[in-house]
Amino acid sequence: MAPHGEGSDASVEAMVAQVEKHPISSILIIIAMQTEALPVVNKFQLIENPHSSFPKGVPWIHYHGAYKDIIINLVWPGKDLTFGVDSVGTISASLVTYASIQALQPDLIINAGTAGGFKEKGAAIGDVCLVSHVAFHDRRIPIPVFDLYGVGLRQTYSTPNLLKALNLKTGKLSTGDSLDMSPHDEASIAANDATVKDMEGAAVAYVAELLKVPAIFVKAVTDIVDGEKPTAEEFLQNLAAVTATLEEVVTQVIDFISGKCLPEL
Repeated sequence: MAPHGEGSDASVEAMVAQVEKHPISSILIIIAMQTEALPVVNKFQLIENPHSSFPKGVPWIHYHGAYKDIIINLVWPGKDLTFGVDSVGTISASLVTYASIQALQPDLIINAGTAGGFKEKGAAIGDVCLVSHVAFHDRRIPIPVFDLYGVGLRQTYSTPNLLKALNLKTGKLSTGDSLDMSPHDEASIAANDATVKDMEGAAVAYVAELLKVPAIFVKAVTDIVDGEKPTAEEFLQNLAAVTATLEEVVTQVIDFISGKCLPEL
């Protein structure tokens, strides 16, 4: 089998068709922050891989294990080598997603994490959203067609049965590299019709589409962007409780996926 992203279009299509006929056996979970990742790592008793195939010197952390009939790989970008904080944002997310797909050959990607929510769209603290579409809100290129490329609107892999079974909220996700929201960002987010905003999702979606791997996005709301409290303050205040909720929903998602083929989701 050719690695994801290599070979002819026909071979890629054949590979995808083959995966769709068999139960999902390998999941890649991409999570941006250690605080978000560890509850999932502990829940599934994943083990850190000290000999990952990632390039030497990168801070990326790979955990792996088996749950029911599924191999679970979880990757988070680790701590920035200069500043010692979580390597959040679209650049790290893109690099980690690309390297992880190449190394681990997953059947499905789950990008799980926290997000800001918009009360105007009905979001509340602790809500978990199964994302229907992703787009960028800070790639403004006011030239015909380049403007559409900058927004990068993509539909996520459709999972109507999963959505119904777990009774999750659904909505669109807007991604940018800032925690706060400038007036320009606010206008773009409104144009994207976003219910939630994060700093990684659309980047993960871009790489997943490029390498022909289906991806779903599970986002838990830590702060209300159009609320009264400062975003950073509310985010930190709710982070621990919301990541516990995120772990519960990720577990439910994986339980639902177990034994199913992609079209059954």
